[in-house]
Amino acid sequence: MTDLQKQIENIKRISGANPEKCMRCGKCTAACPNYSEMEYHPHQFVYFIENGQLDRLLKSDSAFRCMTCFACVERCPRDVKPAKLIEAVRLTLIRRKDSNYLKPDEIPQKIDEDLPQQAIVSAFRKYTK
Repeated sequence: MTDLQKQIENIKRISGANPEKCMRCGKCTAACPNYSEMEYHPHQFVYFIENGQLDRLLKSDSAFRCMTCFACVERCPRDVKPAKLIEAVRLTLIRRKDSNYLKPDEIPQKIDEDLPQQAIVSAFRKYTK
């Protein structure tokens, strides 16, 4: 088993999702509130993981653009769980050495008065080691 195959199997294991169940209906992407901000959309994450194209996802910042709102999970008629796959890709990126996406000194620039504190804490937890 190649390193890429091991990474894909690990992503499937972490997410608990089965991308092979996808029927390409696009409902997950249609439900995504952050669609316009993502280079790759929920259905593409599923497709790329299913077809061994993980390298495309690892080079993109789309995993960090996902709001983890689970709208795609709710809309999926086959229970594929695209958001869980995206979260697993994000964790794979974060767990790489020296690949923190958000650094503590960048947080004050990102704070918005309307942003709930829970979102700030969640972002810090997700994007740091």
